[in-house]
Amino acid sequence: MKRKQGIFRFLVLIILLLTLTGCLGSGPSDPKSAVISMFGAMEKDYQAALAHLLDLPELMRTINEDYALKLDSPREFTNPVQILEDLTGDGLTKQRWFSLQRIIGDTHVTGESATVEVTFVDKGASAGYRTKFGLHVKNGKWKIYSFKVLQ
Repeated sequence: MKRKQGIFRFLVLIILLLTLTGCLGSGPSDPKSAVISMFGAMEKDYQAALAHLLDLPELMRTINEDYALKLDSPREFTNPVQILEDLTGDGLTKQRWFSLQRIIGDTHVTGESATVEVTFVDKGASAGYRTKFGLHVKNGKWKIYSFKVLQ
């Protein structure tokens, strides 16, 4: 009996791990879920989940703007690991984004492309930074390819 319980627990653990890593199912079913999942992965410093939610090669092409907010000059990332490190741990973007209130707003879907409005609110300075995250379907999953800051 104990052996069956142990096998059952092991199978449940494997299913949970596969679900968390995105190997089971098709990933987030809508763009807003992908953005919410991204913030959850950032909070837990889960780079593997971020790699499944982001279109890292496309994010590396963004060289004219910095998505960390409040920076005058854009940073340039030379490899995907730098982006993942920037969004986790003590990364500048994670520190800035998580120091502000995040409000996830409207989603606009056109075919296999979408935008999700995200507003970062600095209550102390009474300022808000409106952004639109760009997403597209890649390999059957919604992936974030842009953190466009709006004026």
